[in-house]
Amino acid sequence: MAKPGPISAKPLSVLLSDVFSDAYARQGFAARELVTRWAEIAGPEISAHSEPLKIQWPRPVEGQPQEPATLVLRVEGPMALEIQHTSDVILARVNRFFGWSAVGRLALRQGPLSRRARPAASRAPDAKKVAEVAETLSAVEDEELRAALARLGASIKRN
Repeated sequence: MAKPGPISAKPLSVLLSDVFSDAYARQGFAARELVTRWAEIAGPEISAHSEPLKIQWPRPVEGQPQEPATLVLRVEGPMALEIQHTSDVILARVNRFFGWSAVGRLALRQGPLSRRARPAASRAPDAKKVAEVAETLSAVEDEELRAALARLGASIKRN
């Protein structure tokens, strides 16, 4: 009887790549990297307030060169004017990513962004709570270690 070979687990991204590719293709994206790497392409200032929705490709006319596409961005309401003023920069960055002049104009759609899971900034624990925890750490001889443990303890108690 033959011994079975090793079982190798495939990453989920490999298994679902066809599913995602089809979904992005329906929105006009040749590759999903424009959506998944939007923060790198557009930069942190622009990507914080916008996200690509789809690329609209014009119908080809026989005998004519292919017209560039329109990139449709969802933009937070107050930032739409700022994004519109930086449209040349965005187009240059997107076309640099593609390696050719694929996108010729932007179309903005105002609305809330679909992703809003930004981690909240951590704040320092209250000094009074740190002092209370530090009193219980008299067995720790190192002052810096005691202070660090007191801050950690106060943070844990706060949450």
